[in-house]
Amino acid sequence: MTTARSTLIAPGTPGAYHCVQRCVRRAFLCGVDRYSGQSFEHRKHWVEQ
Repeated sequence: MTTARSTLIAPGTPGAYHCVQRCVRRAFLCGVDRYSGQSFEHRKHWVEQ
């Protein structure tokens, strides 16, 4: 069961957090897809924003 981030981490708390995004059908969120050869590096900026 999921828990809201606001209950895990106080807003405004500095730190480094590991974020995970699940993708389906071997779809890549970031990086280079070894199956299709496509690069999705441009998405890293979207995630950071």
